[in-house]
Amino acid sequence: MTNREEQASTWSQRKAFRALHESGCFVIPNPWDVGSARYLQHLGFPALATTSAGFAFSQGLPDSDVAVSRDLSLAHIAAIAGAVDLPVNADFASGYGVEPEDVEDSVARCVGTGVAGLSVEDSTGERSSPLHELPLAVERIRAAREAIDRSGGDVLLTARAECYHVGHPDPFRESVRRLQAYAEAGADVLFAPGPHEAEAIKALVEAVRPKPLNLLVVRDIGLGVEAIAALGVRRISVGGALALAAWTGFVRAAQALKSDGSFAGFAGLAPYADINEFLAADLRARQARELILSGASRP
Repeated sequence: MTNREEQASTWSQRKAFRALHESGCFVIPNPWDVGSARYLQHLGFPALATTSAGFAFSQGLPDSDVAVSRDLSLAHIAAIAGAVDLPVNADFASGYGVEPEDVEDSVARCVGTGVAGLSVEDSTGERSSPLHELPLAVERIRAAREAIDRSGGDVLLTARAECYHVGHPDPFRESVRRLQAYAEAGADVLFAPGPHEAEAIKALVEAVRPKPLNLLVVRDIGLGVEAIAALGVRRISVGGALALAAWTGFVRAAQALKSDGSFAGFAGLAPYADINEFLAADLRARQARELILSGASRP
């Protein structure tokens, strides 16, 4: 694929991703590697999002900006974005910088990976002061917005208020205060991971309207996609839940093998042949497409 074709594809994905946020509700699952990304595309999801936790665990690292460097994160995001034909939203942690100018530089680099969207959190990673003070947090979102606008890439900016995750004493009210401020600073999508009760979800939707709300679902909350959509949620992500589902099967099978000498953890596995044949067919399809594209690009 030529640079011009790549640019056209990226532009098309970004346009499609923005359109997804204009009405209705969609699920944006989170693959943790290229194989899982290809399979989720195969299932027909309209867009994908990276997961910092799922990727970190796959590298034998904890989920933190300190453990997972900016360069490592960017390489992973680029790999996922380049592996699928779908819009990809980057879980870009806290933007890999404290000061607005550092966030601006990092976001510009993330835009360069070809993503259709990216999210920036307001957590500091410090126990004593787990959230950035609101004025600085707002400036960080504004800096991310400026980096995106300067690129001309039309990348969707998601701002995350981490109040629930860090144990804020009044997480709902503080989330609303922060999300409204982030919307004013230029965020396109608002995200406060944590609430799972219908009343709280609907109240958050109303608080940020007309901007779309992303809801994180990492466990069975008793609400399906249709019920969540009825609350006004525009986008549903699952964070590291799919990666944790894989880890759960692995951990249980490995522990049973070691402690009991039992192979019971291998019961009900997806057949090797099914996975292998899917990936073989997927590879053939990609190779055929590249051959067609390379022929079409010749003078």
